[in-house]
Amino acid sequence: MSKIKDYAELTRFNRPIGSLLLMWPTLWALWLAADGWPDWHLVVIFVLGVFSMRSAGCVINDFADRKVDGFVDRTKNRPLPSGRVSEKEALLLFAGLSVLSFILVLLTDWKTVLLSFVGLFLAALYPFMKRYTHLPQVFLGLAFSWAIPMAYSAQGGSLLDPELWMLFVANSFWTIAYDTYYAMTDRPDDIKIGIKSTAILFGQFDLLVIIVLQGLTLSLLMWVGILAHLNIIYFISLLVAVWLFYQQYQQAKNRDRQACFKSFLDNNRVGGCIFAGILLSYYL
Repeated sequence: MSKIKDYAELTRFNRPIGSLLLMWPTLWALWLAADGWPDWHLVVIFVLGVFSMRSAGCVINDFADRKVDGFVDRTKNRPLPSGRVSEKEALLLFAGLSVLSFILVLLTDWKTVLLSFVGLFLAALYPFMKRYTHLPQVFLGLAFSWAIPMAYSAQGGSLLDPELWMLFVANSFWTIAYDTYYAMTDRPDDIKIGIKSTAILFGQFDLLVIIVLQGLTLSLLMWVGILAHLNIIYFISLLVAVWLFYQQYQQAKNRDRQACFKSFLDNNRVGGCIFAGILLSYYL
């Protein structure tokens, strides 16, 4: 039971916030691609795939950071740096979760299967980017957005649809914004050990850049709603998202670590709010 608990911590099954942040844009894409009536077997496949692939990403992320996590206050007690899970066990777990994700995508079509290889590459690449660039959050944005073209493809939509790529870019901007809040919680430790992030790159302009990214996100989502002919309920959900973003800024404006982390967590409400707007726009 102790080992199961360690595996759950390594895969973040005990903290599903990352999976939820990945799930919301995936659901946006499925509903928009299907004009409000997605195939339910695809909804099940993609939701299960979100949790399995995100867990695989967490494992490979911790494997990549196993030499530095012990020097960061928030991560020093994770299973790998504490020695509760071995490197071999972590790699086997990553492989198993990746195989499970691939089995799920095999239940779709060949075009979606081909797109999944790009998603796997982005998921495996992201953890190593913080050593070479101050923009690992950009790579996370691409990885967390790749389920969008996969969802459109599986649902039979065209990969040339401008709505798809507006949604892709919007979600990438949103991901960079909320992961910068996340990086702000580790900024003092990251500077000491040489880990790079947008929080370090943006410096004193971190909150300003987050606001700009959130504004770009909402602007693109507004155009997505226009292209998809969504009704007023969807646009009201975007106004609610504006209020939620404002609350995030207010609580993080003093850059307290715990406040920045809470602002990161609160993005789950943003994703859920926009999905509710899409649902209600189609069904009311």
